Amino acid sequence: MSLPFLSPEWIEAAREIRERYSADTAPIEVAVKVNQVITEVPFGDGELHAHIDTSNGDLDLELGHLDDPDATITLSYETARAFLVERDPAKVMQAFMSGGIQVDGDLIKIMAMQAATPQDDLANEVAEEILAITDLD
Repeated sequence: MSLPFLSPEWIEAAREIRERYSADTAPIEVAVKVNQVITEVPFGDGELHAHIDTSNGDLDLELGHLDDPDATITLSYETARAFLVERDPAKVMQAFMSGGIQVDGDLIKIMAMQAATPQDDLANEVAEEILAITDLD
């Protein structure tokens, strides 16, 4: 199964993967709410609104915006995929340094969330499963 990144079907499949592992994953200790404006989306009207919320201890990625975010990030579809699926820090850093990622709000909370997100074998297994369902074309 290969689904377009951030399509409603992809969001549902990624949620199911995260839920399967939720009992075994360590909670994220930093509570952050970040809205995302994703541009250059190859479906819909070309722009997608999503959010990340770690306030319950998990990294929840859902469609739509939160009313009270700590920050809003604007980035391209390709950069969002590099960040959320491919986990390619070099691509993300290059986009940030070149202005391809715009942050409005508390950048320190976003950086704290990144540092608090587990990078262990279980997190890698979850990431690999999400990558496997993602259409990278």
